Amino acid sequence: MQWDDGRQSENVEDVRGSSGGGGLPFGGRSLGIGAVVVALLGSYFFGVDPSVILGLLSGGGGGSGGGQVQQQAPRDAKPIPAEDQKARFASRVLLDTEETWTQIFAQNNGTYRKPKLDLFSGSYPTACGQGQAAAGPFYCPGDEKVYIDLDFFKLLEQRFKAPGDFAQAYVIAHEVGHHVQKLIGVTDKTDAMRRRMSETDYNKVSVRVELQADCFAGVWGHRLAAGQSPLKLDPGDVDEALRAATAIGDDTLQKQARGSVVPDSFTHGTSAQRVTWFKRGMDSGDIRQCDTFKAGAP
Repeated sequence: MQWDDGRQSENVEDVRGSSGGGGLPFGGRSLGIGAVVVALLGSYFFGVDPSVILGLLSGGGGGSGGGQVQQQAPRDAKPIPAEDQKARFASRVLLDTEETWTQIFAQNNGTYRKPKLDLFSGSYPTACGQGQAAAGPFYCPGDEKVYIDLDFFKLLEQRFKAPGDFAQAYVIAHEVGHHVQKLIGVTDKTDAMRRRMSETDYNKVSVRVELQADCFAGVWGHRLAAGQSPLKLDPGDVDEALRAATAIGDDTLQKQARGSVVPDSFTHGTSAQRVTWFKRGMDSGDIRQCDTFKAGAP
């Protein structure tokens, strides 16, 4: 990607080096280490919030974070160092998603409320519980923030064999997709469904939520591919994102973790589904093509 034009988002909060201590408030019955490993593998990439998956596995409701938005800046936030290319890249990608979704919302007579992006390390308190770097990037609807430890990008390259800057941008765009879901009401509706559904039935809803966020990430990517963004794609960039989507499907992760696949426990979708929905958004650039909640859509 060609991205460094000197512009940055004003909505990035660098809280690396700060720590809230403690752990995720799982609730419900206690989790064995096997369940925790499976949950973390499932949320390493593109999770709404890792506590949701762990909460479902424990029989609890998870950390939906659907409460009042808390958008004040953390007191320990600091400016991004000029030489920190990873942080500057994340900020530039966020700015491009802001411009994309502001335009899309305006075209539909709406107003886009921009999320914050918090760069943290180790662990950090959020409105959805204690965020843990080991669980990967996530979006918290309770404070409308995307949280990411930038060391995750090393994991993306080394563990998941999905290198490349557009693969990294895909991660951020997917989490922003969850913010779009919050703004258009999807999050509130699915949270209400969770309270009256069994774990198995809600897992199917969760898959649709995640695949829609993949499609929304593709809608953002379409703008780049069409030359409508100051960011420019290089040859092979789209393949980077598709490799990432393939690497983190529920079926692929479960095979790696335990050698077998349990479809009823899927929460994010198969590798093929993730690729399909990202490509649908990327090819069309149309959010109307991202209705994963239609009967039989996945």
